Amino acid sequence: MPHEDLRDHCIELLQPLGAVRARRMFGGHGFYLDDVFIALIAGDTLFVKTDDSTRPAFRAAGCEPFVYAAKGKPATETSYWSVPADALESAPLMAAWARLAMQAALAARAARTAGTRRRKLKPRATKGAPSAQAAAPATKPRARVR
Repeated sequence: MPHEDLRDHCIELLQPLGAVRARRMFGGHGFYLDDVFIALIAGDTLFVKTDDSTRPAFRAAGCEPFVYAAKGKPATETSYWSVPADALESAPLMAAWARLAMQAALAARAARTAGTRRRKLKPRATKGAPSAQAAAPATKPRARVR
């Protein structure tokens, strides 16, 4: 199946689950479901997002991870795995795999959000109380040189 046809076919398969959009990336396409990045096409294969809790289902179904090699670096396995061939033939079969991908993508987003540090704010001076900066001298007194 030509690349553009596969993209269109995947959009049709995912549409029953929500708003789907595809975007060109990495020489293929990325797929967003309700503005959550859940899948990509690399070569002629659809790969969907997985995590430690969803990956065993993909492994049991005989799916394979998306692996790429950068110049001068060893091959890298990603958290994206192929879907079973029969899922590409039926929207109801694809729905189960896409829901797992959405679960993994949302969990990854939540982990990223929880891991970000909040900025520490400086304490505000209360009304009528001098600020710490106002109480401290602006500069050190200079020594006299004779």
